[in-house]
Amino acid sequence: MASALPLNINIKEPRWDQGTFMGRAMHFFMVTDPRNVLLSSEALEDARRTVENYRLGIVKPGLTEDELWRAKYVYDSAFHPDTGEKMILIGRMAAQVPMNMTITGCMLTFYRTTPAVVFWQWINQSFNAVVNYTNRSGDAPITVNQLGAAYISATTGAVITALGLKSLTKHLPPIIGRFVPFAAVAAANCINIPFMRQRELKLGIPVMDEEGRRLGESTTAARQAIAQVVVSRIGMAVPAMAIPPVIMNALEKRAFMKRFPVLNAPVQVGLVGLCLVFATPLCCALFPQKSSMKVTSLEPELQAQIRESSPHTQKVYFNKGL
Repeated sequence: MASALPLNINIKEPRWDQGTFMGRAMHFFMVTDPRNVLLSSEALEDARRTVENYRLGIVKPGLTEDELWRAKYVYDSAFHPDTGEKMILIGRMAAQVPMNMTITGCMLTFYRTTPAVVFWQWINQSFNAVVNYTNRSGDAPITVNQLGAAYISATTGAVITALGLKSLTKHLPPIIGRFVPFAAVAAANCINIPFMRQRELKLGIPVMDEEGRRLGESTTAARQAIAQVVVSRIGMAVPAMAIPPVIMNALEKRAFMKRFPVLNAPVQVGLVGLCLVFATPLCCALFPQKSSMKVTSLEPELQAQIRESSPHTQKVYFNKGL
């Protein structure tokens, strides 16, 4: 039976125009939707089959265009764009809001003692290590030694930054101390992401032409991709770690918070979650996930290789990761 759904819908690309910030924001609101982490393995597998079958020209009876796009975004939220493998649950972008709201909320609540600072920075960097590995660009494996070095470097950097800043703020107003976790997280992102993706910096990431044909691997593209991800990740942390401290500083002076101090952590976690619901997709949208670069900006040997194999190509494309 012929399907009414046309076979020329381009589901290789997002539904919205990725050349505009609003188009990218709409795309990432779908990809980072926290409800996607609640989907069963059966639902994910059904979405995968729907997407892969459609690409082969097979459409199940009654499938509508909206259902196809829903399957596409469920698929994108759980399967790596380069390897096609199912991603670790807590490493998926859909898990960013529930995981980060809990960890960040606790970091902002329990920042007064050294053991608490060390513990929550360790938890945060452990989570970041999983996220950075899960959302890396390219399809090349990372060795256990590389993972271990990246994890230890990022965790150590975050803890040292947090403890150093904490000691400097002892004689400053309490509100200043509340921003120590943000500074530590920003510093750790600058360490964690490049270390977790160091293989890309050494060997490059795949670059393609407009039709998706692989042209080679570029370290220049890797540097651009990683720099963009660092900026996006720090941007995600700004509202979640800057706005709640100001609000909590005012709330803690109120009688009801003094009477029920047990509310401090859940209120802070809730405020962080509210910020992250918007900050996560909007900061992911700062740069296109399918990033691009002029061939003339690539390393000379790759330029020569592309001129020989694809002389008309002026621009290359690559997945920058998230």
